[in-house]
Amino acid sequence: MFNKKNLSKQIQNTITTNCKLKKYFPLAVIASGSLFLAACGQSDDEKYASTNPDKYGFTPASEYTTELNQSVFEALPFENKQDFTDANRGFIATLPEFVVKYSDGTTIMDLSDYDFINGQAPTSVNPSLWRQAKLNNINGLFKVTEGIYQIRGFDLANMTIIEGKKGWIIVDPLTTSETAKKALDFVNKQLGYRPVSTIVFTHSHMDHFGGVNGLLEAAGNDVADIEVVAPGGFMEEATNENIIAGPAMSKRASYMYGNLLPRSERGHVDAGLGKAVPFGTFSILEPTLTVSSNETKIIDGVEFEFQIVSGTEAPSEFTFYLPAMKAYCGAEMVSKTMHNLYTLRGAHVRDAVLWSKSIDEAIEEQKDADIYFGSHHWPVWGQDNINEFLVTQRDTYQYIHDQSVRMMNAGLTPKEIAEEIEMPPKLANTFSSRGYYGTVKHNAKAIYQAYLGWYDANPVNLDPLPEYESASKYVKLMGGAEAVIVNAQAAYDNGEYRWSAELLNHVVFADADNKDAKELLASSYDQLGYQAESAPWRDVYLSGAYELRHGAADKVIDLASMKVIMLETPIDKFFESMGARVIGPDAFGENFTLNINFTDLNKNYVLTLNNAVLRHELAPKDTTADATLNISHALFIDLVIGVAGVSEVLLSDDLSIEGSKLGLVNFFSLLDQPEGVFNIVTP
Repeated sequence: MFNKKNLSKQIQNTITTNCKLKKYFPLAVIASGSLFLAACGQSDDEKYASTNPDKYGFTPASEYTTELNQSVFEALPFENKQDFTDANRGFIATLPEFVVKYSDGTTIMDLSDYDFINGQAPTSVNPSLWRQAKLNNINGLFKVTEGIYQIRGFDLANMTIIEGKKGWIIVDPLTTSETAKKALDFVNKQLGYRPVSTIVFTHSHMDHFGGVNGLLEAAGNDVADIEVVAPGGFMEEATNENIIAGPAMSKRASYMYGNLLPRSERGHVDAGLGKAVPFGTFSILEPTLTVSSNETKIIDGVEFEFQIVSGTEAPSEFTFYLPAMKAYCGAEMVSKTMHNLYTLRGAHVRDAVLWSKSIDEAIEEQKDADIYFGSHHWPVWGQDNINEFLVTQRDTYQYIHDQSVRMMNAGLTPKEIAEEIEMPPKLANTFSSRGYYGTVKHNAKAIYQAYLGWYDANPVNLDPLPEYESASKYVKLMGGAEAVIVNAQAAYDNGEYRWSAELLNHVVFADADNKDAKELLASSYDQLGYQAESAPWRDVYLSGAYELRHGAADKVIDLASMKVIMLETPIDKFFESMGARVIGPDAFGENFTLNINFTDLNKNYVLTLNNAVLRHELAPKDTTADATLNISHALFIDLVIGVAGVSEVLLSDDLSIEGSKLGLVNFFSLLDQPEGVFNIVTP
């Protein structure tokens, strides 16, 4: 059985370096306090850095990483090629070149970026992740069965096309308008044009609805003739997720999906669920049919048996069975990977028990299915194969939950649980339950968080010093930055990259200008990224290394691309977000009442600022308000997303102001303007 923790220890115990002196005495410390490199032929120019970095600074895989990745290859059943057979089954055609651009000319998706993914895994990529990347490279239009087709590999998610009586029933129209249009144009070219009769959103995550406007553009028929089907709560969940914590989540998502990384053997290779998240124009459409319970519907002549699974992978989600085709769509409740109980971009912890129970229900309800297809990855054919796939997925989430709770109740902390939990051999050796997206370690921590929260009950963690303060104290206690770097280099040379990273993080947070510490920390992150089986873990580590070498990005996401979704977001959510942007100390002692009157919606909101807390209510104009802002909904959204600045808006002819303009300007000056542009790996 493969166990990363034990394997890592075994490798560290058995592998020796070619230079004994370097291993045991990496640096000599003399009485004067000066530090010199020990023998081994390393020059001052190579101090604290690895040789042969690529043009982005990423270093080669070390001997420890190479050995670890080779051991992964030897431990897992790579001889099983069934997934490759299934991923290619029903192939019709693909585009010789798939390049999609945003309105400003930047490239959203270019599949040729991944042409390097072929043959055996390079030493800088975990071979299990490399296998997943090769499978996700298989792209184009596929026939699943008579009447069902899929576009795969043109986006992070799949788009499924079902033949209805009047036209195409489109399931999950991808992430962006640009990729969705290109996909449907290709479908109509290959299969013959049909209008779109129905759009089905399986759940409330952007990669399954964001491309709908591009779909409408490619469809060419009147949107009024299209039925839009979604699970209960879809609009609220789809529009809410990124409003309150959107800036922080966007920055974290850029790490999780490796937005800044080169597509290369030392950079981004895959996202686990698919190739990458395209960042283009996002859109949404109000459902005309909401499914809130397990029920059967006839949609454009096709019978759908819906199963509500909200609260599993998404807060609003359904799966469905098509009896006439004996085909089950598992949406994203099941995928060809272990999923996230907690996602690294940041979100509420998902209910592992509900998730497992929902899959168990599907096993019973869909036992006649001959075909499984989903919102990601490739289908499964055959009742026995489908049953085995679902059972393995079900037991994966239940096992992680049960064992995490067992150890939690024995007093183990989140870190200890993550280190100790060990998957059963059958689950560990099933590729569809491997951690290409979620991982056992961070999902186990999520279980702890769901039950007990952030506090591990140790008093020292009740009110710890902030990192920037404790880092300086630790570095001083350990003899100064150079002494810490000495020890970190020794750990790095022995393949102890988690420890070297922990040591160096203290130095960098104590002194963000220490180039030696930043470079060695980046090199440590390189190796941790190369060893990671999880695509998000790899991208997070390598994004950290990239930021250490090149600085933080000056822009995370163009909020203008979100305008269509913002226009559909309940106005209350923007006022809640404004409340979370009040700069507390600046607002001490300030009192202000503001009417915001939406002239095109015939709605007025009264905002009151007291005790540095901003409250709002839908109410008639307050005649005693300090100011009234009469504004259109669209112009208000332009203000929120930064298309128009405060000064520009306040001077616009498209609004009118009653009361104190100066007071209004002062009020807006009390609100922070978060852009999601901040450092992560440096203070």
